[in-house]
Amino acid sequence: MRPIILASASPRRADLLRQLGLTFSVFPVDIDERPTPNEAAAHYVERLAREKAFAGLKLAVDPKSLVIGSDTSVVRDGDILGKPDGKEQAAEMLASLSGRSHKVMTAVALAGEHGCFARVSTTEVRFRALSESEIRAYCDTGEPMDKAGAYGIQGRGGAFVSGLWGSYSAVVGLPLDDVAALLAEAGQPVWMVWNQSGEKLG
Repeated sequence: MRPIILASASPRRADLLRQLGLTFSVFPVDIDERPTPNEAAAHYVERLAREKAFAGLKLAVDPKSLVIGSDTSVVRDGDILGKPDGKEQAAEMLASLSGRSHKVMTAVALAGEHGCFARVSTTEVRFRALSESEIRAYCDTGEPMDKAGAYGIQGRGGAFVSGLWGSYSAVVGLPLDDVAALLAEAGQPVWMVWNQSGEKLG
């Protein structure tokens, strides 16, 4: 089995990879995450996922390593909503999502000696109508500060979601179906590691 590296400091992405039963190393990478002028959201998240995967590959000791890079953006009316700069911007983002639908685009890239391949997952998420008081209370928890679109569906922000069409794990930060497909295409399907320790689940 080739070593797997997650090129991300996100604890949510690490938790999702563990959910697949994978053993991996975490190599946080630092890249310029600013979109280029008029860059489409799908192109933007895929570009960043690829750049993160390549940056992680440069840090790998074993040349046969497989490196996973990922990026998530919340897209409202074609506008990319990144991580908020502070409480005020977080509140503005949440107010703009209140009572309506938006898209969450998450790209995952797998880089290795085989090259780099990527997939983009698009999920539609609908928020119920939010009051100003609950928006403020949520921002005061600090949870929105490091999350695209200023909410975490796996945390308190899940209370805002009234509907979801697509991949839940992609909204959290990593589309597990795409990760499994990319690893299988690289000759390392995730099921090969299941039950190697004899562990019983469920």
